[in-house]
Amino acid sequence: MAIPDYQTLMLPLLRLAGDEKEHRFREAVDQLSTEFNISDEERSTMLPSGTAPLFDNRVGWARTYLKQASLIESRKRGFFHITQRGKTLLATNPMRVDNSTLEQYPEYLAFKLRRGEEKAITLSPTQNLPTTQKSVFESSDSTPEELFSQAYLRLRNNLESELLEQVKASSPAFFERLVIDLLVGMGYGGSRQDAGRAIGKSGDGGIDGIIKEDKLGLDAIYIQAKRWEGTVGRPEIQKFAGALQGQRANKGVFITTSTFSREAEEYVGLISSKIILITGEQLTSLMVEHNVGVSPISKFELKRIDSDYFEGENI
Repeated sequence: MAIPDYQTLMLPLLRLAGDEKEHRFREAVDQLSTEFNISDEERSTMLPSGTAPLFDNRVGWARTYLKQASLIESRKRGFFHITQRGKTLLATNPMRVDNSTLEQYPEYLAFKLRRGEEKAITLSPTQNLPTTQKSVFESSDSTPEELFSQAYLRLRNNLESELLEQVKASSPAFFERLVIDLLVGMGYGGSRQDAGRAIGKSGDGGIDGIIKEDKLGLDAIYIQAKRWEGTVGRPEIQKFAGALQGQRANKGVFITTSTFSREAEEYVGLISSKIILITGEQLTSLMVEHNVGVSPISKFELKRIDSDYFEGENI
């Protein structure tokens, strides 16, 4: 089944605590995953940012909101138990507990005010929404971390799309320089001067250049870099593989601004030479990751409580 949103998890989590025992959070996550028949694959699904498992994150935010409404509380790190208020709410046999339910409690309203959740939030500049729109937190079942990750991915996808258009419009010579900058930025080729001497010098049967695998030059990587409009098929990869054999080389990278056919992708898995295929989308993703052709304009850090810092509180 689909992973439930954090509001759907609120009532099951509160019911779990309804036995009035202290519960370890990690064990509660496991129990809820069993209750909702969450598969191992779903348990391993990560947030878009890759910082935490999605299901665990949603259970965590369900716990956070219940705590802010004083329905549960924690006496020690990693544990929680139900409060008298929580027991009172359960006694009403609610069909669902969600944000609207929690709004009856002043502590939760104060929490919302501190978070600024009544303010309008625009996730993406591509959305033509008025600045007075209702808070995203009020209209979405996603956790704040999910919303942050989704906003980041929207911005990054838009950037990569624009970047690919710029790359496709560049000259062949500029594209070669771009490849140099990226490979050096990724740690290949030694210095940029070394890479510059290697790229574009071979011209031998489908090879555009040779670059060091590491700064010591323990091995060489042969490169084919092509600005391409259509799909790159198997014949082009076969030609490149043949050129590698002619050089007694076994490592190559084929970079294009377009995509590869299924036959081309299958072919590289059948041959002894190790050839990495990089599509236009992968190219621009690597460029953004290594700050090639882009520059940072702002930086946001997500932080969590440093539990180790408080370990010695009672010593």
